[in-house]
This record gives sequence, structure tokens and C-alpha cells, in this order.
Amino acid sequence: MIVHDWGLVPYEEARERMEAVHARAVADGRHHLIFCEHPPVFTVGSDAENDWPVPAVATDRGGSITCHAPGQAVAYFCFQAARPALFYRRVVRAYDAFFADAALPARYDLRRPGWYLENRRKIASLGFRYRRGVSLHGVALNVDVDLTFCNRVAPCALEGVRATSLRAEGVRLSMEAVRKSLLDKISASFREEAVPS
Repeated sequence: MIVHDWGLVPYEEARERMEAVHARAVADGRHHLIFCEHPPVFTVGSDAENDWPVPAVATDRGGSITCHAPGQAVAYFCFQAARPALFYRRVVRAYDAFFADAALPARYDLRRPGWYLENRRKIASLGFRYRRGVSLHGVALNVDVDLTFCNRVAPCALEGVRATSLRAEGVRLSMEAVRKSLLDKISASFREEAVPS
């Protein structure tokens, strides 16, 4: 598994770079994991049909509206996914393990893809697309984001649901610690050692 660390990068630029990594993954047959953060932006998946009260960037992933902001651990997966359901389960397993280690009772909801606390506070979103046997897009985990900005729109347009973060839930981990833990859990779930790009 080849790991790319991009730091803070505008969403539109990240999408272009992700497409290049996807092409590389198609060619080399390897898993490529991208870590990054984005400046404040709302993105809208292909399942969304609403008019939004905030400017939003259209994407080709699944799902509805998602907030990205600094302090969010974004992980894009350009992984070999000939069996998308198996790939998806392994991603969910990795994040479940992360939340278990953090002693945070976040639960994954398949009907409303993401992780929630008490079914009312959403702490992580995910959305994927698959092309040529390789996945695109990924998971956004709120570590220490501006929740006022994020809650300008209900996460994924879900009525009664608000965005939360690790910090807001009393889990004080640095972004570096979060990424290290996620990398360990993803490596274990996919049974593949991580190497830098």
C-alpha cells in the first residue's frame, strides 16, 4: 500500500491529483492511500438533488452534501477493488477499529453511510466510486473542525443530524496521531504494509 501525504490542498486540485493516482493504481495494480485536508468547502455527491443554501462543488462520488474543512482527516482510497463490497467492508472495519481504540462509541450506519454517535451526531462520512476495478474518493473524519461552518448544512441533508468531531466528543488527538492510527488500522484490515510514495 503506497501512502501519499498531501497536507492542505484545495478540493478541486485534490480531485485532479486523485485522478492521476487512480490512473497509476490501474497501471501498477497497487493500493494507493492519500491523506490530506481541504480549505473550507461543501461538496455534493451524485445522489444529491437538493438546492443548497451554501455554494457547493459537484463530485462524481456517491452520497449527498459533505463539508470539508481544516482539521478533518480526509483519506482517499485508490485501491484495487475488483470486489467492491469486500473493499467497502474492509474500509468500514478499519474505521470501526479506530473508533474502538479511541473509546468513542461511533457506529456505522449503512442506510446513511457514515459514523454516528447516538444516531444524531455525524463524525465521519464516506463515499466511493469504482472505475476500471479501482476505487475513488474515500472517508472524511472530523478531528477538530469548525463545527459552526460545517453545520451550516445538515450532514448529507439528514434532518435532525449535526456534525461533530473527535475534539467536541472529548477525544483529543493530534492530526498526526489520527493519521498514524488510521494507517495502522487500514494496513491491518487490508493485510498490507504501508510504504511512502
